[in-house]
Parts: sequence; C-alpha cells; structure tokens
Amino acid sequence: MGDYRYTTVEEMPPLAFSLESTRNIPTGSWRHVRPVYVEKSSPCQIACPAGENIPAYFELVRQKKYREAWYKILEDNPLPGVTGRVCYHPCEGKCNRSPYDEPVAVHVIERFIADKNFREGKFPSVTASPKSAKVAVVGSGPAGLSCAYQLARKGYRTVIYEGEHDPGGMLRYGIPSYRLPKNVLAKEINDIASLGVQIRTDSRIGGNVPWSELEKYDAVFVAVGASQSSGLGIDGEKLTGVYSGVDLLHQLNTGGSPKIGSGVVVIGGGNTAIDAARSAVRLGKEVTVLYRRTRDEMPAVPDEVNEALREGVRFEFLVSPVKIKGRQRKVTEVDLIRMKLGEPDESGRRRPLPIEGSNFEITADTVVAAVGETPDLSFLPYSFLKKGARIFVDADYLTGVPGIFAGGDSATNPNGTVVNAIKAGKEAAASIDEFLGWRTKSNGAEHQLVKPEDINTFYFPHETRIKVPRLSVGPGTRSFAEVNKSITEERAFQEAERCFSCGSCLHCDVCMTFCPDVAISKDDQGEYIIDYDHCKGCGICVNECPREAMDLVEEDTQWA
Repeated sequence: MGDYRYTTVEEMPPLAFSLESTRNIPTGSWRHVRPVYVEKSSPCQIACPAGENIPAYFELVRQKKYREAWYKILEDNPLPGVTGRVCYHPCEGKCNRSPYDEPVAVHVIERFIADKNFREGKFPSVTASPKSAKVAVVGSGPAGLSCAYQLARKGYRTVIYEGEHDPGGMLRYGIPSYRLPKNVLAKEINDIASLGVQIRTDSRIGGNVPWSELEKYDAVFVAVGASQSSGLGIDGEKLTGVYSGVDLLHQLNTGGSPKIGSGVVVIGGGNTAIDAARSAVRLGKEVTVLYRRTRDEMPAVPDEVNEALREGVRFEFLVSPVKIKGRQRKVTEVDLIRMKLGEPDESGRRRPLPIEGSNFEITADTVVAAVGETPDLSFLPYSFLKKGARIFVDADYLTGVPGIFAGGDSATNPNGTVVNAIKAGKEAAASIDEFLGWRTKSNGAEHQLVKPEDINTFYFPHETRIKVPRLSVGPGTRSFAEVNKSITEERAFQEAERCFSCGSCLHCDVCMTFCPDVAISKDDQGEYIIDYDHCKGCGICVNECPREAMDLVEEDTQWA
C-alpha cells in the first residue's frame, strides 16, 4: 500500500473508485464542507429567567445522578424546591416538544430533584477564596436570598436584614402552604445560611435598625419586595370585612384566624387573588373572583386558575367594582359595572372600558382586594432613588448611589414572579462582584437556538406528558395540606426521557453508526473524533443527528 495523502489536484484520482478498504485511501480533500460538533442553546434554558441548564440536569436524572442534578440547578437557583412548586415555568411554554405532542414537565422534574435531596443531599460548600469585602442584603425574599447565596459562593461575607420574625419574605407570608409547604422553604433557606450567610430577622431597616447601619458595608442590595396592597380607590374600602389580599394571606401564613364571612368576593386577576380565593375555599367559604378583563388577560398562572375552578371558585369576568356597600359598618353588597375590552394599553392587554348603564350588585360579607402590590420604600434616605412606586436602577441593578444596588419586586420585577426575582438576585450578585473589583461581568457566549424543525423526530416516539399526582378535591379543600405531590423515580426517568436535549450531544452513536466512511470514532474518554482525512463531508451524520448537535461548516482554503 502506498501513501495516499494527496496534496494537489493533479495527484487526485479521476474517479471516486476503490478496490480496497476506504481506510487506506484518504478522501478528505474532496470536501468543501466538514461536520463539526456544536454546542447550541435549548429554548427552555433561554426562556428560564434563572438560566438553569435544563438539558444538563435532565441528562443527570436519566443517569440517576440526583445529587449531581441538584448541584447543576444550584449553580443558578438556590431554591429548586420552591420554584419546582410555584414557578410559572416559562421554559415549558418554549419547549420544542410542544408541537410534536406535549411540552416536557420541567418544573415537575425540578421539584423531584429537590425532594430527592431533601434529607440525604449534602449542600455544596463554598470553594471560592474568602474576600474581605462585606455586603448587606435588605430583605430575605427570593431576590435577597438569591443574591446572598451567589455572593457567598463567591467568597463574600454577606448579611441579610429581614424585618419579619422569620425569613422568606413573600415566599413565607404570601404563598399558602397548600402550594409551598413551610418545611420546604425552611430547608432551602437553611441551606443558604449554611454557606455562612447571616440572616438577622426582626431587623427592619428604617425601623429598629437605622439606615446608617448599612454604611459599614462595601455594597448593599435592596430587595424588600412588594408587600403593600394597592387600594381599590372606591367608597366602602374601610368597612369591616374588607381585606387586602396581602394582609389576608399574611394572617393565614402566621397562624392567624381572620374573620371571614360565608360569602367571599375576591377582586383581582393575579396570583395573590387566586391564592386568596383558594385559601377562602379551605376555610369553607363560597368564593367568587371578579376580574375586569377576560380569563385570557389574567396575569395569574393558568395552572392555578384551573386549580381554583376545580375547587369550586366561581369567576365573573368583564366586571369592575364601583362601590362597596354596608350596614352598621359591615360589608353587605358590592356594586359592579360590566366592562368591554378596547384598544391595548401600556401592558399590551386590551384596556377594560365600562359599559354605561350596566350596573348591578352582588351580595357579600367579605371582600378581598387583590389588584396589585407595591413596595414600602419609606426607609430609603434618598428620594431620588425612586421612580414612581419603585427603585430606579440601571441594567446592572445599580442605583444612583455608588455601591447601592436593588432588584426584585421593589425595583426590576413589577410582575411579582419568584423566578424573575431569583434572576435579579443572581445578576445583581455578579454586578456587585464587578463593582468590588473582583471580576468583569461576562455576558456569556451566545449559541445558536435550536428550533422545533431542527429536531429529527424519527428517533422520538410520541409520548404523553406526565400527570402530577394530587389530592382529590374533597380532602384537598378541607385543609392547607400540599395539593400537588412529588412523582416516583420511575416516572421521573420516563419524563426525563421525553426531553429532546436540544443542541446537546448525548453520545447516542447515531453519527458514528451512519457515517459511510467510518470516519467517526471515540477516544478513551468516549468523546467523538472525526477523521477528516477520510470524511467526505456528505453531511449524513449532521442530517441524522437527533438533537441538532452538529453542523456542516465551510472548509478553510487550506485542507486540514
């Protein structure tokens, strides 16, 4: 056998014809394109505000490496047991599996991983070198916890100031235990504290702790949340029997017994309204939710609305309160007017407009106003930090005062979602790290997004989405016990198998199997190697790849 490494066009044979093994005849010079393995982005990861690497921890679940899967989530989100229960999971809305059959139940797997490590999982310790700088975090809600956690991982001494008796913010005081059990929240807060984060409760900045206390820190992150309920702005709001959604949930979450009548009217269409309505059902009340737009415009998580309907909550859409009436200072009726939808407003939703002469009234002895929440910023010593009802910050979460950062519901997250608050805390920690001079914040590499049409669905049989076990309506509405339950290990594996793992090479060997030139092999670590001396650039491996983890790229002017 001779050496068939051609270097010029003249040396190449006139025809692609061989009477011997192709391994003896290099053919790479015939190519004008070559296959390469490329890391691409899955739409679920892009859609996740916290930036969780969802395909990576799904693969670890398939390998039954549950602690490693937990650690993978913890790189971006210290509260997977929380978000696995209460997140509105925008990742699933972008799942490439949706047009094929049904989206993968990402939040169910996230919760499974957290629950699997609830008792036996060992929280990862800090490996970064300790830093001398100290950072204060004001507020222990999801934004504050996320920021303190990421700062602790970077080696900073971090102290959280919390005005309430227990940490957690609206996670503890605003979300009912039938959605988020308090032991789950406490466990994940304790995990964060185990990294050396100090949490000082009963320490209200501007109250029993002066703002000047924060001046000894090198940086401050303000994450006080939005704990004040917006008023209805109508007559009768001061009558006995009128509650704000925030106050009602706070009382229930601290063991209180609010005096609620048998007929409850909840005004609003957000998550607080739905939580208040479902809580009232558990107190044995008849509940009606009034919303001035249609169900399609409701900002509440659709799954929670469905649960409310299943539990017997009534909904009246396209109605708005005009006045709350009462006798002897107690609520008796609510005057309403019917609405119609006009042109879109600043929120992008169609503006509700009153229909003249359509007034009517309904009886009620309890009214819960849940039309929005705002932060209490009275403790801020700098009035110019405020923009309307919230703190003004730039893209790096920095306020107009050097060293003072803000994020979450009090600044960057007016929609009040937990995962967006976690995102704010994570990104603010990176900005604080940069401000203190330890690193330059990176925007991260941008990868090509995998679309549904990029997936080779031949390799994926149609399968139905997992059904989450839950309490039946009867027992589920007689107590505040958690409604949705965790899934079994077997079911978790089955659901993880449904994931396309978009843009990720799972070493399925399809490329190696279909290569007609036997040009793909594996090294000692199991990674693929392409022998470009024999690869003709036919593209079969790229076309057959189930997950769009390969590309054909133009050859350089010089052959490899």
